[in-house]
Amino acid sequence: MGLRIDDVPFVSVGGGIGSFVTVDYLRIAGALGVDDIKVVSNLAHPWQTYEYLTRVSQIPRSERIRSDSASRPDNLWGFPSYAVSESIRTRSLRPALQVLVEPTLTGYYTPKLGSVLEGMEREAARIRYREMLVTGVATTVRHREGGGYFVLVAEGPAGAPNRVLRCRDVHLALGYAGLAFQPELRQLRTESGDHVSLVNAYEDHEHLYERLRQGPATVVVRGGGIVASRILERLVKERRQHGSQVRVVHVLRTYVADSHGPHPWARRRGKDGFAYQGFNYPKSVWGGQLRAEMRRADDDKRRRLYDQIGGTTTASRPSWRRQLRTARQEGWYDARPGVINQITRLADGRLHLRLAGTESTSEVVADAVIDCTGLNADVRGHRVLADLLDHGGARRNVLDRMDVGPSFELRGAESGMGRVYVTGAAALGGYFPGVDTFLGLQLAAQDVVSDIAARGHCRTLGPARSIRQWVRWMRNAPI
Repeated sequence: MGLRIDDVPFVSVGGGIGSFVTVDYLRIAGALGVDDIKVVSNLAHPWQTYEYLTRVSQIPRSERIRSDSASRPDNLWGFPSYAVSESIRTRSLRPALQVLVEPTLTGYYTPKLGSVLEGMEREAARIRYREMLVTGVATTVRHREGGGYFVLVAEGPAGAPNRVLRCRDVHLALGYAGLAFQPELRQLRTESGDHVSLVNAYEDHEHLYERLRQGPATVVVRGGGIVASRILERLVKERRQHGSQVRVVHVLRTYVADSHGPHPWARRRGKDGFAYQGFNYPKSVWGGQLRAEMRRADDDKRRRLYDQIGGTTTASRPSWRRQLRTARQEGWYDARPGVINQITRLADGRLHLRLAGTESTSEVVADAVIDCTGLNADVRGHRVLADLLDHGGARRNVLDRMDVGPSFELRGAESGMGRVYVTGAAALGGYFPGVDTFLGLQLAAQDVVSDIAARGHCRTLGPARSIRQWVRWMRNAPI
């Protein structure tokens, strides 16, 4: 067929932070060299998508993200933490002291986005990431006769596969399939081609804020997570700093009025429509009792546990809550429970929305809608995952994502001595809940490398090498 074939033991497909963290662990452990790893991606650097999504959802490099101090994708040891590094850099004990007393005496410490991205850039250069990068798109992963896999890669703009990576193990860290839109919004946007007044918070919509400064306008914000809170903060800023006369109608499918939870000792705070939580999940899912319980649970119990600890949450930031309280008092912010079940365009170009609440319906005429419901998690949105479900023996788990084992091996897709590993958002619903987080990706990488070592194909990271490699990391010495 005229395809170029390269033999390599390990191939990671995706090229985002999930690929970067796994490859970083392999390199530090000494499990595989640069020539033994290929990363298939159309991204120039691993943090490219993440930086774009944070920027358009109103988190510039100078702002803090919702992540733990020790969750460092550039540092698998987690020490020095972001708080300690910031204390050293700023010559202030305040960040380090905040970690010591969080969350009882103060809120959780969270790092600035710029620090996170700069750390990954430094580590990528140290492990020679670019030498492992194959620029292109993986189209198919198929079993080889005798074990292992073929990974077909399309390089260049043509889109047709022109290269094959013949490997033992494949790692898939593909992230989300795309943007999530409520069906009514998606249909109207598709029919009208309106990408100006119907936008998703995870796409570039700076034009909308410029438009809102031109005169009175009503904006409907949909969603109750961390992204919705950032969008609301930006709309507050537009009024305070730019004199915008925007009015906000906030639609929340689940309106949280008070603290809630399955037990008195396991309750999540909530008020004014929002459920408040420091991070995506309770911290014990990364290394405490919830993680252990998930490991022991069968499918039915795991589904129940996911229902209990899941749900949309946002961080409780005092300054932001004060802003919304003031907005309610001034009468330009209105939070309503319900869903958008109908949306039409009026003759003057504005949007007419019908909201269905739990007890009644209401109508809103708006100039724009910002959908903050997140990203599309349907695994069939990924070509490679869909093909593995149809032809590779893979199956879905209790949350309709990819069914992985305790070491993130894709069940049913084994090929002799080879394994397919799936980490990140596509693995949610398995034995480990915090998959789509910095620390979750690191813990998954640790399990993947340990499984490869247990199968006799590489060495694991022992105490002596770990200490030596940490010293090299501190010195920024290449490996």
